[in-house]
Amino acid sequence: MAPLPGAELVQRPLQLYRYLLRCCQQLPTKGIQEHYKHAIRQSFRVHSDEDSPERIQQIIKRAIEDADWIMNKLRMARAQSSQLLPSTSN
Repeated sequence: MAPLPGAELVQRPLQLYRYLLRCCQQLPTKGIQEHYKHAIRQSFRVHSDEDSPERIQQIIKRAIEDADWIMNKLRMARAQSSQLLPSTSN
């Protein structure tokens, strides 16, 4: 399951950049959002000189998989915390 709809349409680095920034908007706090936005920007700077189409596709695939992992981790944490909350219907 992709973190956001449209992951399968990402083919170019700019599309990936925008996609990952949209994923950040789903994160729970501004601090976490800013942390991942910074990491995304740094990663794009590091790979800005990449010119191999195969390598670029590998990077895109891995970035989407990593975003998926983070979003699934967030979903699991939310599900666990909602199960731990006491019921308010008395």
